[in-house]
Amino acid sequence: MSDEEEKKELEPETEVLEFEFNEDGEEDLKKTLKKLRADLKACKAEKEEYLTGWQKERADFINYKKQEDDRRANFSESIRERILTRFLTVLDSFNMAFANKDAWSKVDENWRKGIEHIYAQLNNIFEEYDIKEIGKEGEDFDPNIHQSIDMTPTDKKEDNHKISEVIQKGYKLGDRVIRAARVNVFEYKENE
Repeated sequence: MSDEEEKKELEPETEVLEFEFNEDGEEDLKKTLKKLRADLKACKAEKEEYLTGWQKERADFINYKKQEDDRRANFSESIRERILTRFLTVLDSFNMAFANKDAWSKVDENWRKGIEHIYAQLNNIFEEYDIKEIGKEGEDFDPNIHQSIDMTPTDKKEDNHKISEVIQKGYKLGDRVIRAARVNVFEYKENE
């Protein structure tokens, strides 16, 4: 295909209007103007249709980008939560080792200080990621953040539905519970 043929193919078709002025010249001019107005009206309608379509697609694309950003953020948060949750078992192991105070005090002091330093580093990482412990003895039982393991009878009415013992600490990541605290709960029973 030659350059001239390509140019002709790319150029929009234009209608050449020829006017012949005769005694019906005024009528031909009116018909031509009427046709041009109809063509102009059709072009404007088509332009509006294309503009509306383009604006809708642009808005859809902006919404898509926002949704993708949200999905990416949620995915990142989910991965972070999964990783940190896996380290909770390590923290539990430290807590079990420290719970036996007699055995812990018998361990070589230098070694014990090293382990306590590692434990502090792990806690610092959790603090950095806004991980907070939940579940303390004496606080009110809340089924949203606590998991009741056993009921402990009590004769003190003020202790009813309060935590008597923490079996396993719970944790929150920000405002979301990533592991409920496993606890025993006081249950008030009147002495008969």
